[in-house]
Amino acid sequence: MTLSRRRLLQYAASASALAATGTIPGSIARAFAAEEGKRVIPWKNWSGGQSCTPSMRVAPSDEAELAKVIVESAAPIRAVGAGHSFSGLVPTEGTLLSLDRMSGLVRADAAAGRATFKAGTRLGATGAALAENGLALENMPDINKQTIAGAISTATHGTGSDIGSLSTFVEGMRLMTASGEAIDIDAEKTPDLFQAARVSLGALGIVTETTLAARPLYKLKRRTWTAPVEQMLDEAPELWAKHRNFEFYYIPYSGMTIGIVNDETEEAETPEPVNEDDDGLRQLQQLQDWLGWSPSARRWVIQKILGGMEPEERIDYSHKTLSTERNVRFNEMEYHLPREAGPEALKEIIEAIETNDVEVFFPIEFRTVAPDDIWLSPFYRRESCSIAVHRYHEEDYTPYFSLIEPIFRKHEGRPHWGKLNTLKAEDFAGLYPKWNDFLEVRAELDPEGKFLNPYLRDVFGVKA
Repeated sequence: MTLSRRRLLQYAASASALAATGTIPGSIARAFAAEEGKRVIPWKNWSGGQSCTPSMRVAPSDEAELAKVIVESAAPIRAVGAGHSFSGLVPTEGTLLSLDRMSGLVRADAAAGRATFKAGTRLGATGAALAENGLALENMPDINKQTIAGAISTATHGTGSDIGSLSTFVEGMRLMTASGEAIDIDAEKTPDLFQAARVSLGALGIVTETTLAARPLYKLKRRTWTAPVEQMLDEAPELWAKHRNFEFYYIPYSGMTIGIVNDETEEAETPEPVNEDDDGLRQLQQLQDWLGWSPSARRWVIQKILGGMEPEERIDYSHKTLSTERNVRFNEMEYHLPREAGPEALKEIIEAIETNDVEVFFPIEFRTVAPDDIWLSPFYRRESCSIAVHRYHEEDYTPYFSLIEPIFRKHEGRPHWGKLNTLKAEDFAGLYPKWNDFLEVRAELDPEGKFLNPYLRDVFGVKA
């Protein structure tokens, strides 16, 4: 193979851009696609469960470049953030678009209690930037790597019976449509579009900026303890009513849970502890490998370990206690159920796992979320609890999730948009009262389906 000086420079520039953003700049991507006559670098998500080989990968640096990409590039055009969605939202044979170069704080207004960020900003950076301006979000999800646009578009959430998902913090946004036109959206000027765009799955266009409600910087006292699952479920309604944030994790084949509550405090911060979550997961994996043949022995060992743990407390600013790093990769299914159905559903899930001898070591996560009025929010007009099951990324999740999903559906669950599920358009239409309203807005903004990959065509019932 002979390399010209120009070609060598293109390879070097591409490698540099790929290292910095995970995406090749638009001009270079076009040069590769045109000159080589073949597709560019494949993409896969964080867990490795979703992948594609797009015809082009681009990372525009501003709205002018983005508009050119949208108008000129091959469809379907799909935006990718951190790749933390497990469902098929991203894969495309057309154009894969990263907003990594359109990130950062645009402005913060402490007096008004709001801040505007570019859409590609990661949540970890969001918390830090707000703190520098004396502000914080009312809540954050438990993983800090997602982009703002990706998290909002999928109704990503934390926990708190009176606190909504990240999408409920949106006061306005800027959206670039299939025509390359940028639209400013808010509840007053564009009410229907506002309700559709706050959870849109990237099907209405590309979000470029988002204005979020914020509050003065605050600290939380986090308390972690262990308890038998029966006790935790009995006390759950009191715990989610009493504490600002409450969640717990059930450890499979143990009968034990780890509970976590957060409450606001003015106490001094405590030293930041070493994050031992990843080590804990690896230990549970080892116990599965060593004692999977004997559930009773496995239960005895885990109960001995957890039974000897003393409650722990940590005090720090909210963005440091609510969101953390996750380095052990997995695939995930999460459904949002009517809150009163949560405890019974969890009991059925535990029974299904342990009577069928499912090989799983990842804890089951139980959280609460407040209702909202966003058209495609899983929390639309319903007090919810969220139950999430995980499978190690190297293991086949299909048998496990196929066993659990009917339990979620039996209890009228709505799946997290970024997590794995098998629902189709007719299923979603029955779960969302404003489903057809959203479809009308989508068809008006993108009549040709420029932003619809095959997965979303199935979700919305739109033929190719």
